[in-house]
Amino acid sequence: MKKNYFFYSNKKCFIDHNGIVSSKSHSNLALIKYWGKHNHKIQIPLNSSISYSLGKVYTVTRLIYKRKKKKNSSIKIFFSGKEKTSFLPKILEFFHRISFYCSYLRDFNFIIETYNTFPHSSGIASSASSMSALALCVMKIEKKLVSSLKKDLFLKKASFLARLGSGSACRSIYSGLVVWGCHPSIKGSNNLYAIPYPYEVHSIFTKIANTILIIDDEPKKILSSKGHQLMNNHPYARERFKCANKNMNRLISILKIGDFQEFGELIEHEALTLHAMIMTSRPYFLWMKPNTLNVIHTVWDFRKHSNKNIYFTLDAGANVHLLYPIQEKTSIIKWIYSDLFSYCKKIIESFCY
Repeated sequence: MKKNYFFYSNKKCFIDHNGIVSSKSHSNLALIKYWGKHNHKIQIPLNSSISYSLGKVYTVTRLIYKRKKKKNSSIKIFFSGKEKTSFLPKILEFFHRISFYCSYLRDFNFIIETYNTFPHSSGIASSASSMSALALCVMKIEKKLVSSLKKDLFLKKASFLARLGSGSACRSIYSGLVVWGCHPSIKGSNNLYAIPYPYEVHSIFTKIANTILIIDDEPKKILSSKGHQLMNNHPYARERFKCANKNMNRLISILKIGDFQEFGELIEHEALTLHAMIMTSRPYFLWMKPNTLNVIHTVWDFRKHSNKNIYFTLDAGANVHLLYPIQEKTSIIKWIYSDLFSYCKKIIESFCY
């Protein structure tokens, strides 16, 4: 499917002069990491990725639209009840990009009211949940214009638009396992929007607990968008992209047969590879904090002595995601609070869904 498919071309549209739409969108956690893109303005990934959506980690957004009386456009954004002018450049750029596909947006001024259930800009994919929630709001406006818009196209276009705000946001449109980026072994996968994982998944991977250890709740000093750009001249980039696509093939097999140990070792390898690329960029930098490493070593020791199926992964930040079968939650969550709580500022109990 080409991007021209998503044009909105009805010039004789009618919609209420004023209105409100709202959406909730969940953060997602990549198992195979996307790191590096062809062009940061059009968000085309250099390797495929796959993620889980996270149950209790989400953004809620209200989009208030008012028909313009003057030519000048106006957008205001409020985060947790306070006006956030620092968010405006990214939002304005997003609306500029998607207005090519949603021409009706040029007729309105907007007020965006949004909040998260988790810290923003700290490495828990807040841009993914926020931009996907905003994309879903835009598509609800389009649905008012095109009542015949089918659910499948609604979601595909929402994913396509979300990608133009934040690459990984395209995966947050769907629940479950979601794939983004063209991969020869995954039918329907492409670079323009995400798709639900289309193949058989063992039951053990449909009920996974996710506990998030907030090591650092401050905004990152280097945002992911800047980090992606450092892959352009990275000496190990080509091998990383090959490795990611090979790991996707491995994961397809693991998801089918239900080997949780292989699953865990693969996602830990992916997480550490992502941070290895960050540490060997030019300029190089560290997102991990001392307590990130303390948690990792404590998890390794616990797993060795208990034989429990608990594994970690990291996104682009210091915070640690722990994944384990929901059947083992009672004993594992007790251990997390007793042995890991001292390393973090907050614990978020979530789940993959």
